[in-house]
Amino acid sequence: MYKSIIRPILFLFDPEKVHYFTFSLIRTCCKIPFVAALFRSLYQINDKKLERNLFGLTFKNPVGLAAGFDKNAVLYNELANFGFGFIEIGTVTPKGQVGNPKKRLFRLKDDQGIINRMGFNNDGVAEAIKNLKKNKGKVIIGGNIGKNTQTAPENYTDDYLSVFKELHAFVDYFVLNVSCPNVGSHAKLNDKDYLIELITSCQKENTKFAEQKPILLKIAPDLNTQQLDEIIALVAETKIDGVIASNTSTTRDNLKASDARLKEIGNGGVSGQPIKNQSTKVIQYLADKSQKAFPIIGVGGIHSAADALEKINAGADLVQVYTGFIYEGPKLIKRINEAVLQQLDS
Repeated sequence: MYKSIIRPILFLFDPEKVHYFTFSLIRTCCKIPFVAALFRSLYQINDKKLERNLFGLTFKNPVGLAAGFDKNAVLYNELANFGFGFIEIGTVTPKGQVGNPKKRLFRLKDDQGIINRMGFNNDGVAEAIKNLKKNKGKVIIGGNIGKNTQTAPENYTDDYLSVFKELHAFVDYFVLNVSCPNVGSHAKLNDKDYLIELITSCQKENTKFAEQKPILLKIAPDLNTQQLDEIIALVAETKIDGVIASNTSTTRDNLKASDARLKEIGNGGVSGQPIKNQSTKVIQYLADKSQKAFPIIGVGGIHSAADALEKINAGADLVQVYTGFIYEGPKLIKRINEAVLQQLDS
């Protein structure tokens, strides 16, 4: 029903407007008696065999929602009804910011992909906390954090630490987003020495809390083998809790979309099926080269159960969906979990 009726209608309209319309629709539906329970019965699978224990957390299943969908933590309680094992909010910055000028979100229908240059648009950490105080404890919540666009390079770490401290009591794990291509001034965030400084600063802040939260690093899919070797060395040196591979890609290789269409869209990060193989290769390299020395969350181009299993078999401990959720609908989560169970039983 979603792919045959709902998606074709939604895809007639501007992607960003549809995003907010869908939010309102889901929220309204879940307020109707028994609808949330109906969603749970349709989409959730509760089986102990799906549980994953990583960095001190127990995930009820390995399928999560990637950051960028629920930036301001306004819909995570409702989204939990669709069967996710965890939901990552953000990217959250210290102050609210409007992000890049619209139009900034584009569908690549023939490629089953999306190009976005949102630019960390969000309402800021104070608003996120206000929303997270409504947490009903249905699902593990990750906090994806970043810097404000206008922050000077010498103050990047202060931005991350500010959000880290304020958000600490309200999320289960943190993700340092240093790989988004849409916010500018990111050269410093790709420097290994600076990453060590950023990670160790957050870890030092973490020790000030009675309960320490896992910290992960989100990396780009466009890194070469030398850069991936640096990531492996970075993890070994800092003992960061894990890596998310990967963010959106700046490459435009092998797309079905015409050159004219891509020129019309302009810059932005590609997500969805076009980066599926790229992100899987990154996962495979990190897992093999490090001899699976750290947890990996795999994301990028997961549009089917087979896509998810491919990333898990490549070395991902958990997976996240975003673009696939938009193209395939909420049944995707259940299909993946069913496939994971089938693989475990085979």
